[in-house]
Amino acid sequence: MLKTLYIDLDNVLVDFPSAFPLVEPKQLEEFAGHLDDIPGIFSLMQPVAKAVESFEELAAIYDTYILSTSPWDNPSAWSDKLLWVKKHLGKPAYKRLILSHHKHLNIGHFLVDDRTKNGADKFTGEHILFGSERFPDWPTVVHYLRDHAA
Repeated sequence: MLKTLYIDLDNVLVDFPSAFPLVEPKQLEEFAGHLDDIPGIFSLMQPVAKAVESFEELAAIYDTYILSTSPWDNPSAWSDKLLWVKKHLGKPAYKRLILSHHKHLNIGHFLVDDRTKNGADKFTGEHILFGSERFPDWPTVVHYLRDHAA
């Protein structure tokens, strides 16, 4: 039986700041402090380096899900995240997107997330803190998870 792996979207699979050059300066100013509320912003983002290849590799050895939080005040973010997953991750991510403000309610072995918010700090499996000194990038995360798949 495969172990369960959850992977966050924002700043883990998706490069959030990659959208900023594509947003009107007026909107960046208007939404300063809550840029994730800009309508359509999630549809503009590019993948983090090595994220797509890493997801594909890990999806072959884990029961893998995308576990993300969407801003409550930006309804387009919910659909934009689904469309992003379809576009960039394709078949390995089919019906594997979970949007929740309570990540700890999902049971699994590993959670790759860049923050401890929204229940990530209460996740019952191992929280792999993406971007940390121990797990700075996707090659490091994949190497670690390859070793812990069995």
